[in-house]
Amino acid sequence: MSLLRVRYQTIEFGELDIHIRTLRSNLEYSDPDGDAEALGISSASWPLFGVVWDSAKALAHHMLRMDTDSKHILEVGCGIGLASLVLNHGGADITATDYHPRAGEFLNINVQLNQGQPIPFVRTGWADEDLLLGKFDMIIGSDVLYEREHVDLLAAFIDKHARPTCEVIIVDPGRGHHAPFSKKMIELGYTSSQQKIANTDYLPETFSCQVLHYYRQ
Repeated sequence: MSLLRVRYQTIEFGELDIHIRTLRSNLEYSDPDGDAEALGISSASWPLFGVVWDSAKALAHHMLRMDTDSKHILEVGCGIGLASLVLNHGGADITATDYHPRAGEFLNINVQLNQGQPIPFVRTGWADEDLLLGKFDMIIGSDVLYEREHVDLLAAFIDKHARPTCEVIIVDPGRGHHAPFSKKMIELGYTSSQQKIANTDYLPETFSCQVLHYYRQ
C-alpha cells in the first residue's frame, strides 16, 4: 500500500483562519482496494479531490458574504470541502457530498483540525438513486461543470434536492458549459444571473471566474 504524502496549510479569510490537510500535490495516488477504480475514477483524476483549487477559494470567500441563517445548505462536489469548513465555522447547517471515496475522510480530519462540529457527508454521484439526502434551501458548488455530460446530471441532482424555494450558487472558472447549464436550470423553473467575483486579491491574477446564481420561489 503506497503512502499518500500530505501537507498542512492555513488559508486566511480576513480574521478567520481555516486549517486544512490536503494532498501534497495533484500527483498523489493510492487506491489499494480498487474503490476509486470501481467508481470509474482514473489514476489521473484520483487526486483532484484532495487539493485546494482557486474556484473553491472563491466560493468560500463568497459564502462569507451570504446570509445563511436558518438555511439548510448542501455543497456538491465538495472535494476538500473548504466552503463547508468556512460555513461550519460560522455555525451554518451544512451537508457535504462528493463522488470520491476518500473525500469524507479528509473532510472529517479537517473538521477536527478546526475544532468544528461534525459535518454530515454523503458519498454520492449525481446519477445515483436517492440516498435520502433530503431537501435544501441553498445548494453550492465550485468548478463542477467540467464535462458536458455533467450539465443535465447536475441540474437534475440539484432539482431533486432543492426545496420549493431554493438558492443555487456555483463558482465557474469558464470551462464553457455554464450556458447550457443555465438554460437547463431555467427550464426547471429557476431565474438565472451571473456576476464576477469581487475582491480577488487572494487569487492569481491570471485566474478568472464568475458566480452563477439561480433562484426559485
